[in-house]
Amino acid sequence: MTPIFRRRESRDDSRGDRRDDSPGQSCAESGGSGGAGRVVTLIRKPGCHLCDDAGAVVERVCAEVGAAWEERDITQDEELHRTYWEQIPVVLVDGVQHTFWRVDPDRLRRALTG
Repeated sequence: MTPIFRRRESRDDSRGDRRDDSPGQSCAESGGSGGAGRVVTLIRKPGCHLCDDAGAVVERVCAEVGAAWEERDITQDEELHRTYWEQIPVVLVDGVQHTFWRVDPDRLRRALTG
């Protein structure tokens, strides 16, 4: 089974927040600072309201600090399902578990800029 893997890049422009799902672009282009080169991974599943909440926080913080972020669908990856099924949504920073269930924006920001 092929895992769902979407890389998200966030930018601010004169019309407000905009998300560009094209891989390979840098969030650092958005004018953020401190998090360039960092990658946040949101492990989620469809229909999960906590995952939607976590995604909004991750997108906002990554746009602020210039970090890239991506989503992984736990229902499409057996290894992720075995590892994280009781904890979703799960947030990884550079591949290391940062938090689960609820995302504290200040804590995530510190992790990305510290």
